[in-house]
Amino acid sequence: MPRSSRLGLLGDPDFGRLFAATALGQLGDRIIFLTLPLVAIATLHADEFQVGLLTATTTAGSLLVGLPAGAWVDRMRKKSVLVGTDLLRAAALLTIPLAWWAGLLGIRLLYAVALLHGVLTVFFDVAYVSYLPHLVGRGNLVEGNAKLSAVRSVTSIGGPAVAGPLVGLAGAPATLLAGSAGMTLSGLFAATIRRREEKPNPVPERPRLRSEIAEGLRFVLHRPALRAIMFSDALFNLSLVMYQTMLLVFLERTMGLGPFGIGLVLSGMGCGALLGALMATTLARRVGQRPVIWLATLATCPLTVLMPLARPGWTLYAGAVGLAALSLGGVVRVVAQSSLQQSLTPDRLLGRMAATARFVSSGGVPLGGLLGGVSGSAFGATGTLWIGASGMTLSTFPTLLWWCAARTRPSCGCSRRSGIAAGTRSVSCPACAGRP
Repeated sequence: MPRSSRLGLLGDPDFGRLFAATALGQLGDRIIFLTLPLVAIATLHADEFQVGLLTATTTAGSLLVGLPAGAWVDRMRKKSVLVGTDLLRAAALLTIPLAWWAGLLGIRLLYAVALLHGVLTVFFDVAYVSYLPHLVGRGNLVEGNAKLSAVRSVTSIGGPAVAGPLVGLAGAPATLLAGSAGMTLSGLFAATIRRREEKPNPVPERPRLRSEIAEGLRFVLHRPALRAIMFSDALFNLSLVMYQTMLLVFLERTMGLGPFGIGLVLSGMGCGALLGALMATTLARRVGQRPVIWLATLATCPLTVLMPLARPGWTLYAGAVGLAALSLGGVVRVVAQSSLQQSLTPDRLLGRMAATARFVSSGGVPLGGLLGGVSGSAFGATGTLWIGASGMTLSTFPTLLWWCAARTRPSCGCSRRSGIAAGTRSVSCPACAGRP
């Protein structure tokens, strides 16, 4: 892989193309993240339960196709999946502004588009995780994930900052045109990657889909590191979605912010994510790739209670700082754990590992949306933010318990416990070398 030492992976042309595709796709995604709920809240005047149901339909794809998606993606070239899903998502989003201009936009159409977009996103995300080791090599995974997280963080700043004024000027439905354009350009840039990707070897008697899914489940569930990460993510994501479902309602109806103000608050989250991406590699090296996974969550999630404590005025800034801290910790955690997951998984199982982890960790996300809507109706947006903040903080414990067990009771009996805890197992011990 020819590349400049100063630029690192960015000196590789194909990684640069994936980097550009990620930037454009994530810019579109961040615009959609802000705008789609605002179509329901501001244009269709949806109540709290309808907003929660929209979140549930957006994320239901993980439950519907989460497990088979991994087996299907493992049978295909990953780049083709990335390009195809980007273009199809862009086309689906176009139906919302077209229906709005025709006077046909209703909440049911919004649910349908959100569901289709979510299903396609499952395939995109599984292929994306599986494609990176092929493109950069396993020795460059931490650097690759950190750089891609950095560009996603930049777009997390720019996306809401662009979307807020656009919603104010043109309306939320029309702003989705910008999100659709970002997805389209992402797919076109990904299509220009030149590195040849070998088609997965055909199996003379291909096992049934159920057997392939079961193999992926067994692989993840039998490895303590992968299992702990998956269950921590499940609790974190459920709580985060409850929190996010009522966050826009809280900002608009309790704090009295317009689209521009909401965009600025969400841009602050992007600033935290960018700082986290810049720090992720250094923190993983100094603290250890494994302990930083739980430390990042424990250090930042409690600060999310600053938002429900906020009132119109200066305390809103403190709440925004809490959201920025959440994003910082989230990116540090994801970079470390994604690199660990990829490094522990053989190539032929990458798609199924990603799909299994996503199915379990994101399977509760639709439930989180529904719970957020029900909780918002029962306790208000402020009460739901408190519940979500508590759940995100508690999500630390599965990975913390795994790390403590690996540190104190290594199953191989290796005496180098400190190395195990830091994620630097002794290669001289055949029982623990390469073991999760």
